[in-house]
Amino acid sequence: PKGVINDWRKFKLESEDKDSLPLSKKEILRQMSSPHRSFSKDDKDTRERFCRKMSMQEYELINDEKEDESCLQKYRKRCMQDMHQRLSFGPKYGYLCELQNGEQFLEAIEKERKNTTIIVHIYEDGIKGCDALNSSLTCLAAEYSTVKFCKIKASNTGAGDRFSDQVLPTLLVYKGGELLSNFISVSEQFNEEFFAVDVESFLNEYGLLPERELPALGNVNTDEQDVE
Repeated sequence: PKGVINDWRKFKLESEDKDSLPLSKKEILRQMSSPHRSFSKDDKDTRERFCRKMSMQEYELINDEKEDESCLQKYRKRCMQDMHQRLSFGPKYGYLCELQNGEQFLEAIEKERKNTTIIVHIYEDGIKGCDALNSSLTCLAAEYSTVKFCKIKASNTGAGDRFSDQVLPTLLVYKGGELLSNFISVSEQFNEEFFAVDVESFLNEYGLLPERELPALGNVNTDEQDVE
């Protein structure tokens, strides 16, 4: 397709070491990136002759470049990254957010997108399981960046009397402003020592986590993997 060809031409132009190219090749690459820009719409014959000529020049230029295959692999990799970016809908978070007060707590729930899952950890310092759960959620936040992970001290919620030491740590899960799940004393669901993988399995049992995200495409070895 012409759009793909022109995109490839533009990418190749941007990838070239322009300082090392002779002026003739610089001009060819510039023209290849926008082959119709130099002519008026009425000059059809000239434009067609130019396009045929450019095809031959492009062929010769590409065959003169020993590193063209490497350039093509970079182009394919960039296309995959662009596609992945377009398919990754919604905001990204990637960290465990500390909420300072009840107002921030409400805003985190009510002003978020309707399709965003929000997991809030109600905790207090010195309560068994709270530190381990905060550590686990920090890890999961990096793994599931489309989920909004938050934590807030019970004493800062404005409703501390509802969160006594006996019900901490508590996990609240919201979506679209609605409470989906409420897990009190959630650390009792795990062994005395637990980790992110344990919390992940627990949340997955209730269907509260999305599919794992694709690995970063920057680590893909394009020499070993083909794009169909």
